[in-house]
Parts: sequence; C-alpha cells; structure tokens
Amino acid sequence: MAAAAGPGAKKGILERLESGEVVVGDGSFLITLEKRGYVKAGLWTPEAVTEHPNAVRQLHTEFLRAGSNVMQTFTFSASEENMESKWEDVNAAACDLAREVADKGDALVAGGICQTSVYKRHKDEARIKKLFRQQLEVFARKDVDFLIAEYFEHAEEAVWAVEVLKEPGKPVAATMCTGPEGDMHGVTPGECAVKLVKAGASIVGVNCRFGPRTSLQTMKLMKEGLRAAGLKAHLMVQPLGFHTPDCGKGGFVDLPEYPFALEPRLATRWDIQNYAREAYNLGVRYIGGCCGFEPYHIRAIAEELAPERGFWPPASDKHGSWGSGLNMHTKPWIRARARREYWENLLPASGRPFCPPLSKPDA
Repeated sequence: MAAAAGPGAKKGILERLESGEVVVGDGSFLITLEKRGYVKAGLWTPEAVTEHPNAVRQLHTEFLRAGSNVMQTFTFSASEENMESKWEDVNAAACDLAREVADKGDALVAGGICQTSVYKRHKDEARIKKLFRQQLEVFARKDVDFLIAEYFEHAEEAVWAVEVLKEPGKPVAATMCTGPEGDMHGVTPGECAVKLVKAGASIVGVNCRFGPRTSLQTMKLMKEGLRAAGLKAHLMVQPLGFHTPDCGKGGFVDLPEYPFALEPRLATRWDIQNYAREAYNLGVRYIGGCCGFEPYHIRAIAEELAPERGFWPPASDKHGSWGSGLNMHTKPWIRARARREYWENLLPASGRPFCPPLSKPDA
C-alpha cells in the first residue's frame, strides 16, 4: 500500500466527499495544549497561536503525520466577545499556522467558529451574527478552504452560524455538541440535522461533549432524520477521546472528573480503530476527533481505513499494524500479543481498585 501523498494540487472538501473519499479530521487542541502548558483551563481561549506558535504548529504537524486531511484553525472561542482586542490577531495567526502545515501535505484548511455565551444570556441574533461575521472576515481574507460551525448545544444558534458562514460561498460544515437526547431546547438530533442542512450546511454531524459510542448513536439519529425529510448531506463525526457512557444531556463537562481527571477514561488506539470502522459502516465519511483525541488516535483512524483510502499515514512507519511490531520481542508472552484478536478482545484494567467504573454527573 502506498504512503500518503505529499503537496500538490488539492481537491476541495466537497469534491473529496462526493467521490466517496474518507476525510480524516484532526483532534484535540484545547485539552492537549492545556496538558502541555500552553492553554489555560476555564477560559479555554487560543492565545497560544500568538504566544506559543511553535506549540500549535507542532500539534498541527503531528496530526498531519498521523493522517489528518484537515487542519482546522485553532480559533475555538476566538471571538471578540472572549478575546477583546486580541481576537483579530489570534484568528489571523491561527489561519497562517494551519495553512503552513496543511501545505506540507494533502490537507485542507478549515476556519472554525463555535457557540457564544451571548446566546444563553440574550439570544441577540444580530449581535451573535456580528461576532460570527468578524471571524468569517478573517477566514475569507486568509482564503481558508472551507468553514466549520462547531460545538453548538442549541440548534437555533447553529443555524445562525451556518447562515453567516455560507455568505462567501465556501462549503460549510456544522456540528452540534449534543447527544442522542438532542439539543438543550429539546430539538432532536434528526431535527437538528434537518435545520442545519436547510440553513445551508453541506456537511453535518456532532463533535465533542460525548465519547465515540454515544456520538455514533447520535449520528444514526441524524442520518435517519435527514432520510425522513428527503434531504441529503455528508456526515461528519468528531467525538471525545474519552469513554462517557455515564454522561447526562450536557455531556462530559458535567462529569466530576472534568477537566483535570479524565485520563482513566481515555480511549485506546484499538477503541478508536473500532470507532472508525463503525463510523464508516454507518456512512460517515468525515471522521475525526475532538477533546482527548491525540495524534495516535488519529493515526488509528487512518490505519483502520487505510484500505479504503489506499495509503498509510507517515506516522505508521513507526507503528506495526495491530501490534505486529511485538513479533520482535524477546519474551514469548509479549510476542503472543502481536495479533489483532488479542487487542480487539482485551478488557483493559484501570489499575485503580478503589475507583468506581462510572460517575454521577453533577448536573
């Protein structure tokens, strides 16, 4: 099987999806860079693109090597509302970093916006659309390849975001940060998908807040809702890299472990290979991750779907498929682990005998 393609003429996001290609998204920025010492928890704003550009560049590069086709701008919560006078410089720098790394491979740049706190307080459509439009103006000036409205827990605000993002004529993706119960106003996943497509989104799905298994349940409901409405759209899923079967409607932010003690919930690379296959079988073709999704998780997606994509990511040069590299080990019981059946059937222990398997959400 061939290695990943390098720089050259690139197909757009819709051209790729419409031809049946698998698009591998990127992964965690806020949680990962907080762990590395470049983001402050609480505010969760991306000043790192100007304060520590090498850290952001490095993470983009790791995702590219792992197999990502999309370098999403690190612009989560980078609106004037959250960053005051710094917002424009941060958005511009984020675009430049994403483009610099994307041009080293066959990756596209996506400009991203997210929900606002204004919506919960005032539902001021004009004010909220102005905030979205400010970021969009920077994305347009920097000529990003497509646009993503992500992390919305209210369908109405997500629709407003799509209405703004579609203005320059670039493809728009939109993802809710909701689970199978729907948004915070009781709008079902299927209804959310329908609203987003009718607003102008070509790609719809979910990101963040819930783990892979729960997110795929939500994607199934979205797919069913679109089918019932006679609408078509490409499907996109970017869940947490954590297992969250005990989440309530608000997702992992309501778990007592959020955000500093989530590590015991971390998905293994083998969990993510299974997730990638299940997503593909469901008909999802834009498959990535969000908080907790490290580069090796993205590599797991790329490796699982290498037969469909026709190539391996560069990071696989140092990784034997399903543990095959362990064949070289001197201990026979470790050599015996160099097979897919072993890792697929393993039930990993946490090493924490006094900890419960599940938690009770605080809300």
